[in-house]
Amino acid sequence: MCELIHATCVTIGGTGVMLRGPSGTGKSDLALRLIDRGAVLIGDDYVEAAARDGTLHVTVPERIAGLIEVRGVGILPFPYRASATIGLVVELHVDSDAEERLPEARQTVIAGVSLPIYRLNPRPASAPIKVELLASRLKECP
Repeated sequence: MCELIHATCVTIGGTGVMLRGPSGTGKSDLALRLIDRGAVLIGDDYVEAAARDGTLHVTVPERIAGLIEVRGVGILPFPYRASATIGLVVELHVDSDAEERLPEARQTVIAGVSLPIYRLNPRPASAPIKVELLASRLKECP
């Protein structure tokens, strides 16, 4: 059974990353900056999620496939992957106090699958680099 999730998803070096947060927090903007650095779009604004063999698998609905909202410019086509396995969730908050200096590992559950989750302010210039570092740490852990 698929669950509709309000999020923007990209892949970074093969790791699926889900960017979550309230409307206007910068999910699409952060995804655009990640794409500029080599990430690949999965879906902007929402994805369909389902548990598959203990992992979270997301697919982009056909009507928004390959489209991303670039605020101030419009909705534009981008290369994309139709589906991916998510390995990391990044919860976006524009409140700088929400971002921990030395975050402890936390988990969230989506569609019955437990995933690592980190809180991040998407507005600083370093935000895409931080997301890439979080994704790369997953590959280092057994």
